[in-house]
Amino acid sequence: MSVLLADDHRLLLEGLSNLLEAHNIEVAGMANDGLEAIKLARSLHPDVILMDIRMPRCDGLCATRVIKAEMPEIKIVILTTSTEDQDLFEAIKSGACGYLLKSMDAEELVEALDQVQQGIPPFSPGLAARLLSEFARLAPLPSAAPPPAVPPGPPGGLTARQREVLALVAEGLSYKEVGARLGLAPRTIKYHMSEIMQKLHVEHRAQVLAYAGRLGLDK
Repeated sequence: MSVLLADDHRLLLEGLSNLLEAHNIEVAGMANDGLEAIKLARSLHPDVILMDIRMPRCDGLCATRVIKAEMPEIKIVILTTSTEDQDLFEAIKSGACGYLLKSMDAEELVEALDQVQQGIPPFSPGLAARLLSEFARLAPLPSAAPPPAVPPGPPGGLTARQREVLALVAEGLSYKEVGARLGLAPRTIKYHMSEIMQKLHVEHRAQVLAYAGRLGLDK
């Protein structure tokens, strides 16, 4: 796996680079802001980008949208100090596949990158529950715009089992612990989490496109 690091704190970049290389993870490059991250993503084409949010010239959320639009196969994980719901929701809406806090320890970060490589969305404890709440409800639209049609089914399009898995993961349980609680193999839990994130992305995107269509923004 090759990883591009994007953060405006040089000391943090160097520390992350040393940490990843010590665990035999290739550091493809380091960017100091969003514009540089976009440029390096185009030239280096890394497997994963660890992206900070607060950066000069172009923040991490904007850079994520640009990179995912041009190179959707690159996986972007937000690594930030922000615990704000708005940042979390916007990151996932922008195409990030995970959201990690800088308060995590080194082993947790390496494990999170391993999850990314396996197609499992990594989140710091408690953040997955917030996502479930956000995607489960429909954001109110301006009164001038009629609400878009919503596909039938449970909130967020998640099955009862998937909601159960996500709730336990959000409590901070490992996939092994969740599997033991539910009588399922850890590999099955990983599969459920991958399906959950895919559904949440699709569900939200459908709502956004429907809303844009109502306002004539898709022309």
